[in-house]
Amino acid sequence: MPDFTKEQLNDIIQEIEMGFRVFYHKESGELLQIPGEGLEGMEGFEEEEEKLEENFTDYKELRKMDSRESFQIMESFAEQLSDRNPLKHRLFSALSQNRPFARFKQEIDHAGIFRDQWFDFKMEYQLEWYSKLIERNNWFGTDEEE
Repeated sequence: MPDFTKEQLNDIIQEIEMGFRVFYHKESGELLQIPGEGLEGMEGFEEEEEKLEENFTDYKELRKMDSRESFQIMESFAEQLSDRNPLKHRLFSALSQNRPFARFKQEIDHAGIFRDQWFDFKMEYQLEWYSKLIERNNWFGTDEEE
């Protein structure tokens, strides 16, 4: 099971958030990042892609949060706001409509100081979430579960 520092985990989360796929070498612990969906064709990753292709069974992909889990972060952020905060009501309204991710982002982007609080909250939530997955040896999907 991998043993990442908080800084390493933070870097991995940021890579995944930017759309990269992150792979962990099962024996050496080496991490490989390659462009994910929507980033195909980026230059400068040929060596990593070749290494992964030649030794694919030696690596496990570190999974990203699915949309349900990402939605939970947004919902948790809104829940922790004061009932008197009008942003709380706007965020819950955004989450209850079509395209909740886009609507939530639009509200947060215009939320002043709460925008920074959102990013801090999201990162802390993700660090805790991924740490729990690692503890359960479940960051790699079902074939690694205990």
